[in-house]
Amino acid sequence: MDEEPDAEPAAGRRKKRGTAGVIILVLLALLGFTLAVQLRGKSVDSDLAAMREDDLVRLQSDLQAQEDRLQREIASLQDSQRQLQSGAQGRAAALEEATKRADELAILAGTAPAAGPGLAIRFIAGPQPIAASDILNAVQELRGADAEAMQIAGAGGAPVRIVASTYFIDVDGGLEVSGKRLTGPYTITVIGDPPTMRTALNIPDGLVPSIKADGGNVIVDEHDTVDVTAVAAPVDLKHAKPVS
Repeated sequence: MDEEPDAEPAAGRRKKRGTAGVIILVLLALLGFTLAVQLRGKSVDSDLAAMREDDLVRLQSDLQAQEDRLQREIASLQDSQRQLQSGAQGRAAALEEATKRADELAILAGTAPAAGPGLAIRFIAGPQPIAASDILNAVQELRGADAEAMQIAGAGGAPVRIVASTYFIDVDGGLEVSGKRLTGPYTITVIGDPPTMRTALNIPDGLVPSIKADGGNVIVDEHDTVDVTAVAAPVDLKHAKPVS
């Protein structure tokens, strides 16, 4: 009878110890899970977790400075890319313009063949031969009408390109054109605006009326495309120099 009061407290203590054990086991399980997750994380996380606050602040500052430097390098490279692209386009445009200008100057200088709309002008002598002065007058009238390229051919042989330095001399049986002998009839092939050049040749008291008055004839044919194939040899300048 005296021991029965102690039985209930002993059972309560065993129940409390059982509950505490369950709680401890749960806590241990949670701790184990947390440790497993941390172990699977990057080693960097462990290093960062072990660093002091001052070290973390300094590391953050270093990373920010590195990011700023990389951003500046990216901006500089992008600017260089834009400049290179712009420069390449500018150089390409300048090269294209220079090439075009060189081609035009080569045609005007007679060092390159040319094609375009123009006239084929055939000079046929009458009782009086076609003189060097007649051809020179025709060339001058054509130049005054903005002719861009010309050549003259005779009855046989290769045509001769007419440029600023071309000269015409009367010789027995024909003409000498810049040292090359030609015999009639003569044909001047010229590139330019056909109606303008035809008008220039037929002005009153001009070349064509004058030759026809002497019994000769000048036949002018317009063409959508004529070919000036003869080229002049480049001139080696001895005295003239470009002025910059």
